[in-house]
Amino acid sequence: MDVVEYQSHDAVGLAALVAQNLVSPTELLDVAQQVAADRNPSINAITQHLDGFARSEIARGLPLGPFRGVPFLLKDQFQQLTGTVTTASCKVLATTVADHDSTLTARYRAAGLVIFAKTNTPELALSPTTEPALFGATRNPWNLHHSAGGSSGGAAAAVAAGIVPAAHASDGGGSIRIPAAACGLVGLKPTRGRVPLGPTVFENWGGATCAHVVTRTVRDTAALLDATAGAELGDSYVCHPHQGTFLAELERSPGALRIALMTAPLRDLPVDSEVVAAVEAVATHLATIGHRVEHARPDLDINALMTAFGVITSTGAAVLLDRAATLRGRPLDRDDVEPTTWLSYERGRASSGVDYVNAINAVQAATRAAARFHTEWDILLTPTCAAPAPPIGSFTLDDPMQSLIAAGRFSPVTAVMNVTGEPSISLPPARAANGLPIGVMFTAALGAEGVLLRLARQLEITMGWSTAVAPRG
Repeated sequence: MDVVEYQSHDAVGLAALVAQNLVSPTELLDVAQQVAADRNPSINAITQHLDGFARSEIARGLPLGPFRGVPFLLKDQFQQLTGTVTTASCKVLATTVADHDSTLTARYRAAGLVIFAKTNTPELALSPTTEPALFGATRNPWNLHHSAGGSSGGAAAAVAAGIVPAAHASDGGGSIRIPAAACGLVGLKPTRGRVPLGPTVFENWGGATCAHVVTRTVRDTAALLDATAGAELGDSYVCHPHQGTFLAELERSPGALRIALMTAPLRDLPVDSEVVAAVEAVATHLATIGHRVEHARPDLDINALMTAFGVITSTGAAVLLDRAATLRGRPLDRDDVEPTTWLSYERGRASSGVDYVNAINAVQAATRAAARFHTEWDILLTPTCAAPAPPIGSFTLDDPMQSLIAAGRFSPVTAVMNVTGEPSISLPPARAANGLPIGVMFTAALGAEGVLLRLARQLEITMGWSTAVAPRG
């Protein structure tokens, strides 16, 4: 198999070729590594190579799972793979070798996926751009001067560059959907509790964090959810059950949906005119194919909600870093982490137990308010980000507070869905004048990934956006 043929298939398609003995897992891995060797030096998506592990997996015999033999990448954040380091792009964490597989990693391996590398991420996933001091910036394959988004920027850049058709990603404040939008991909954040995080990660960020993939096709997003969804024993959150498979949802019509259009974020922040135009064009298209589209927005106290989210994320960072410091035998100091991470750490250490409980209560109140909104509206249609992918360096400013403010202005919507737990998907129907992708986001009620996937597939067919690999820059 050559590179052109390899990149013409999605993960479902490659797995079908392996199942039919038309190509071997070793051949696919060879091509994936060839593409990685060609593209990664310019985009810096991959930070750890696991070639020996991947080839030993194939030699032992891969499970007869639905993705047997398909090359795959694991994000270097949260998920553990036995015998490897998960750094989260933080030098404090860069020496601890995992003695177990995370549940999700085990499910990827059981599905037959061949993990051959780990992807770049911002330090502790605290930024919507992937530019860690430890590994350097991941660049957008569509324009190397621009960000690939974050925190799953390495994953998104690798998929957009054609190294793999799908890659593991995680999302605590938009970290699947932001890089999907930046790189022109499909990025689904599942419902809280749909995909397991354990066994050693619990309700990370108060239940805001979840995991899935970034892909070039809707069917890969659905089929990979089938391979990984389902609670593990003792989960704090158990998702609304789904009847049947997510892949089968793509064969069903979404029907006539009630779609709320919101082109401006709940916070009073500007949105680029090209992004607004893209969302409005999708809204017009939805109306022409039979959906009811009207302007509406959920009734949320966004300032209180984002304040609560800040408390939750900063205390989470403080707990993680203090634990890591204890393991290495000396306290954390500001030279151990990036300035914005240190700012978050200090804020977390200064927060009280009362602050944290009040933050969790605000999250639960918002979850209920969002649920009430979805009794009237099937879908909330918004921009994914306030602008196309920014230039590298846009959020790495001298003042860490200004860096955080700039990041928040770029992504003023996505974190709301992490707080409320709802499933939310970014789709790539438009391009800016400079050629960069523009993401449009759809959010549904808790447990309603099926509705999102049916609608996403309908738009994939009727709008016909490109799933092509970004050309070599």
